[in-house]
Amino acid sequence: MFVSDALGLSRHAEKRLEEKNILRDAFIPHSFFSDLIEVLRFDKKFGEIEEGTVIAKTVKGVRVVRGFPKIRRALTLYPTLKQHFEKEVAVEEKMNGYNVRIARFGKNLYAMTRRGYICPYTTERCREKVGLDFFKDNPDLVLCCEAVGEESPFVPKKVYGISELEFFVFDIREMRTNAPLPIREKMSLCEEYGLKAAPILEIADVRRAHEIIVEIVKRLGKEGREGVVIKDPAMKIDPLKYTTSEANAGDLSYAFRYFNEYGKDFMFSRIIREGFQSFEFNEDEKEFRERCFRLGFSILKSLRESIKDVYEGKEVREKIRLRFRDFEVLNLFIEHLRKTGVTFEVVDVRKEGEYAILHVERIMRSTTDKIKSHLGGSPW
Repeated sequence: MFVSDALGLSRHAEKRLEEKNILRDAFIPHSFFSDLIEVLRFDKKFGEIEEGTVIAKTVKGVRVVRGFPKIRRALTLYPTLKQHFEKEVAVEEKMNGYNVRIARFGKNLYAMTRRGYICPYTTERCREKVGLDFFKDNPDLVLCCEAVGEESPFVPKKVYGISELEFFVFDIREMRTNAPLPIREKMSLCEEYGLKAAPILEIADVRRAHEIIVEIVKRLGKEGREGVVIKDPAMKIDPLKYTTSEANAGDLSYAFRYFNEYGKDFMFSRIIREGFQSFEFNEDEKEFRERCFRLGFSILKSLRESIKDVYEGKEVREKIRLRFRDFEVLNLFIEHLRKTGVTFEVVDVRKEGEYAILHVERIMRSTTDKIKSHLGGSPW
């Protein structure tokens, strides 16, 4: 098996991998993916191999792209930062989009989602927005990016003023080992090759970092942004992430709109974050009441909207608008959605200038059915 050879697995490990049935297809064969012969992804973590790791048999040989490691979360800034880091921390904006790894296989770029799928839409966009220059000089590096903008199939956001989709580099890693480059080297490479980077907002002494981050988080929250990732400038220590109250409320609003599609852990963890942040920020009564209102409003408003939709005979749906250079890639993306198990309806396809525009609505079947059942008299 080419995966075992690529990863240097023992016969015993190879047998365990087969028994656990962890490997899944990572792409749909098509001429758009002309460099690829066979690509498999790890659907779950396997030993030290991260979920989302991609093993690609290409026309130029086998390539390994390790999955992006999960980042733990700080619930309190003090004393967590002092315990976790040593001297300095880099405070990077945590942008609100979806996680993408971009690598070169053969002649072209390929964009992999966190779970290891090679996404046709994201791949077409990264070929246009990122380009090959960086990879010509750095063939064994991977750009870890946040894909951000209104035309996102997963996390459409207006807050950044980006009408399409842009890629912001937050890490550059070695393809096979997953070792990250230091912050300063990453930023230097982004500047050299004209790549957008997630902003570094501050580099601070760890002893006073919590005070600085509190102010940064409050400011980002007022701007409707997500939060920060706190990193060791040398990238020798695992980073931590910390989100704004407004981002937590936004996540809860989204989750309760589609409440039966999202696990209780998703919702519960964000409410817990709010409690710790409210305590650590030492809020006065007015600030605390504002937080309580924001939290309650975000939950009940979206939930009530979903109930109203079903009561009026509608389905609970999420609307998405995407643009494509090529109609074939548009059709390939529709097939990709089906393959990944998304229930959806294509509402409209039209030509606008040089682009093909796709309007698709994701149907939240589980939430719709749950609400319909309760409106019909079924008990919880």
